[in-house]
Amino acid sequence: MSEPMDPAWVYNETVKMFAIGGDPPHEDPDEMESTWGRVWGLSNDVGQIRTVLMHRPGVEMEIVDPSKRIESIGSYGDLAEHWYFQSEDAPDIPTMQAQHDAFVAALERRGVEVVYQQGVGDRHLKAVYTRDPLIMIKGGAIVNRMGTRIRRGEERVTSQTLAALGVPILRTLSGSAVMEGGSFAWLNDTNCAIGVGVRVNREGARQIGEVLASQGVTLHVIELTGYDIHIDGSFLMIDKDLALVNPMGLPYSFLELLKDLKIDTVEMTPRDDGWIVNGLAAAPGDLLIPEGASDQTLAELDRKGVNVEVIPFDKVHLNGGGLHCSTTPLYRDPV
Repeated sequence: MSEPMDPAWVYNETVKMFAIGGDPPHEDPDEMESTWGRVWGLSNDVGQIRTVLMHRPGVEMEIVDPSKRIESIGSYGDLAEHWYFQSEDAPDIPTMQAQHDAFVAALERRGVEVVYQQGVGDRHLKAVYTRDPLIMIKGGAIVNRMGTRIRRGEERVTSQTLAALGVPILRTLSGSAVMEGGSFAWLNDTNCAIGVGVRVNREGARQIGEVLASQGVTLHVIELTGYDIHIDGSFLMIDKDLALVNPMGLPYSFLELLKDLKIDTVEMTPRDDGWIVNGLAAAPGDLLIPEGASDQTLAELDRKGVNVEVIPFDKVHLNGGGLHCSTTPLYRDPV
């Protein structure tokens, strides 16, 4: 009859047998497939979009009361209720919805899976702009902390949506950090940029930089000009090594950085509507933009090999954002 084995020895041998350690990293595609059921996240802003988060304008728009005005900004709004609508006219909700539907249809024609934000409340006036409550990096999401009081609470809705989808939340910003996704951009798979300003502070950038550093990604923090709120008002990657830029809205040091990274640019002209830079690359060189691009800019984009589809979005612009603001890709192909 054999001697009974020491329980402590058995335990230690069992632990060693089933230990797997930290490799491969969380964001490894095979690791994600086996652990999370599918691959989430991205490492660029131009790869083919496979899944995107959006919100169709709805009941939240009904908070706009045409009897309430903030005369100093010439718009409807109520400071006590934390809302404003940037127009001389009340929201045209049916047209906003029709324009949003056309945008969704353009993405679906490209094979993009569109998923919708869940649980949007009746005071989330800006919820159509799904870009801002989160950013997507390799292996999942970072949930932001909104820089404006009128949008606080969207973070909770976003977290609930991500959890329902099974998207890993790699970090939730805390403390004094504020950050909105419209001020984050991938430049290539090892370099990102954050524009700091009135909606994004350095503590928010620092916390995001910690997560990126663990993935071998360098974060470049740039200063936005004046009261610009997001970098996507002046900068958009449209192909692997090509960006559309409004040079008047970017510091020269950032334009130098793009050159150092071998990123070519198409510069907007004074004849362009400013909203065109708030477009979306659905795939490398496949650009969706709103109306308002000049013939000169369209010709330059064509010369660079960029396919352009125009999506009317002017009624959605009146709420304060554009095509880029209205999308958060949850997964893009590598480039």
